[in-house]
Amino acid sequence: MGHATIYKSDEGKKRILQHYDQYINSFAFEVERTYVNTSYGKTHVLVAGPKDGKPVFILQGGNCINPMTLSWFSSVAENYRVYAPDTIGHPGYSDENRISAKDHSFAGWIEQLMNHFEINSCAFIGPSYGAGIVLRVATFMPDKIDCAILVSPAGICLGSKLKMINDILVPLVLFNLTSSEKSLNRIAGNMSVNSMKEIDKAIIGDVFKHVSLEQDMPKLTEKQELTNYKSPTLVIAGQDDVFFPASKINKKAKDIISNLTGLKIYDMGHFPSEGDLVLMNNEIQTFLKEHY
Repeated sequence: MGHATIYKSDEGKKRILQHYDQYINSFAFEVERTYVNTSYGKTHVLVAGPKDGKPVFILQGGNCINPMTLSWFSSVAENYRVYAPDTIGHPGYSDENRISAKDHSFAGWIEQLMNHFEINSCAFIGPSYGAGIVLRVATFMPDKIDCAILVSPAGICLGSKLKMINDILVPLVLFNLTSSEKSLNRIAGNMSVNSMKEIDKAIIGDVFKHVSLEQDMPKLTEKQELTNYKSPTLVIAGQDDVFFPASKINKKAKDIISNLTGLKIYDMGHFPSEGDLVLMNNEIQTFLKEHY
């Protein structure tokens, strides 16, 4: 394997990419796949939805595969032209070198992708780590964002470190040592309030086994960084999110985002349940109709 690889073995990479392709094949809508060369590395992009639809960038969650979190927002592809890049340095088909989520790098990466597709500005949807990237764009290139939806968002504030250690890190160490199904079930349960799909649980298990995880979270955004960001923004947070709990997101988001047009708190973990996804997609469709 090359110097920049995030995978622990060629076989592990092959297994992750098999999951990726199988996930795309399960979609009820057609997905185009293309590559874009950027100064940060070659980027694989999934494109879906009507060609004359307004563009929406959907940025994947961290340490998982793009189609997994893209599937959460499948209704968006009915009316909008969706662009979903595999984040560089995360599992998927993009280059594997990692770039910082604490400076302007991801904003520059997004700008180059938008330029390639001839998009001046558009709507953004970011789950988890993807929300942290949206907030980097909001900081450095606010005019690129017409409106934004941040789901279980990184980049605003963190939950209890002790709870993350107990609920995620300890069972993760045990899983890496033993490949115990019990440990994986505990992680998945804590991330989703015991609602994670079996296929998603299998995928995160393989990511844990075969990928050197990105451990650096996106920068926690400061109020002054968003001084020039005025776009309508919807935040959806989970009451039981072990990483970014709604109780903390609620207060901080209201403080730093001047045009926070909605803050919805769901009774969910970091991963939404199937029922949560129905509510979320309805919420998103309403928001886009009103603000985009």
